[in-house]
Amino acid sequence: MLYKVKQILLATLLLPVFGFSQVEEVNPPDYIKTINFKSNTPETQLPILKLGEYVVLEFDALNGDESDYYYKIEHFNYDWTPSNLIKTEFLSGFDNQRIRDYENSFNTYQIYSHYKLTIPNQFTKGLLVSGNYMISIFNDDDELLFSRKFMIYEDIATVGVSVKRSRDIAFIETKQRVELKINSNNLQLNNPAQTVKAVIIQNNNLHNVINNIKPQYTLGSELIYKYDSETSFPAGNEFLFFENKDVRAANTGIQYIDLKELYHNYLFTNLPRADKPYTYNPDINGNYLITNIDADDSSIEADYVWMHFSLLGNDDLANKTVHIYGNFNNYAIDDSTRMIYDEANNRFTNTLLLKQGFYNYKFIVTHADGTFDDGAVSGNFWQTENNYKVLVYYRDLGARYDKIIGLGEASSVNITN
Repeated sequence: MLYKVKQILLATLLLPVFGFSQVEEVNPPDYIKTINFKSNTPETQLPILKLGEYVVLEFDALNGDESDYYYKIEHFNYDWTPSNLIKTEFLSGFDNQRIRDYENSFNTYQIYSHYKLTIPNQFTKGLLVSGNYMISIFNDDDELLFSRKFMIYEDIATVGVSVKRSRDIAFIETKQRVELKINSNNLQLNNPAQTVKAVIIQNNNLHNVINNIKPQYTLGSELIYKYDSETSFPAGNEFLFFENKDVRAANTGIQYIDLKELYHNYLFTNLPRADKPYTYNPDINGNYLITNIDADDSSIEADYVWMHFSLLGNDDLANKTVHIYGNFNNYAIDDSTRMIYDEANNRFTNTLLLKQGFYNYKFIVTHADGTFDDGAVSGNFWQTENNYKVLVYYRDLGARYDKIIGLGEASSVNITN
């Protein structure tokens, strides 16, 4: 009996330890749209910021209620489990404050309120340490509406990144691999095989990363990573795109328009490209830019438009689940992005409410186990121009959190063998 009691007590003590898991971003309700981070660029960006830089989070609320929204900030370890730091150790000032900067839309069919949060501000003076962060937005009833990850880095280590073709003959035409060189400069990296972790991000998509990569060997103060399969990504294909900065005219990619309660833009039907030769087509690697040709301030003057997507079916896509994919919704895959097959016209179709601008998108196939195939519709071609970012995390012996000591970036436009 005493033995069983001890077992129960031990299990109870261990529950909090094993209960921690990786935090996931929460996607917003239907009336929250166009969530993006900005810093010193006009288009949305992957929020990787240097320690001390400002960050801007923007979003639209389409309910027209001028509701109050509040934000909270949390710090996380390299693997997105909660860190051991208390709030005063990573944040100067206070969070859980109301977002005070908002404006109502002007001269648009769709009424919305545009909210803008800048950090630092008068309440949140700044973020004190590097690492992984999550910002969460709540309503008046303290209900979580959505959350977004962002990263703060220190410019301590130099990160050299180069993109190569796969060394594996089976994937030489379809994959790209990333090689790294990390120079710690004046920082002594103790036991780097255990304390240093690198994360490779393709096209600013935090759902498509390779992590927990350990250095292969050390050369002086340099850590060398020259893996093949361990750091290889399917190369994908260039993103498709459309532009509707003038909502009253058919622009790039748009076949025709219609005005009902809102404007409707009907895109040309896209063709599956997996079995077609690669064609260079400049893109912005899945990103988007809000713009309106007649606006002084696109953030409140750009209108919302129903975008009608269409994909021609073929035998390879029979009985497959196809989704629209891009940074316009943070690469989320849900019921709203699912394409519906129209058997009579042999088309996959879907309609999304998007703010005017220039958008990249592609079609992917998802599986029942939650995985997806990026190349099933578009194909994988080693020539594809992709962006790769590398974050280097370091937790010194005895340290209490994972700091980001360097950021590297490269494009496969300069890919070599």
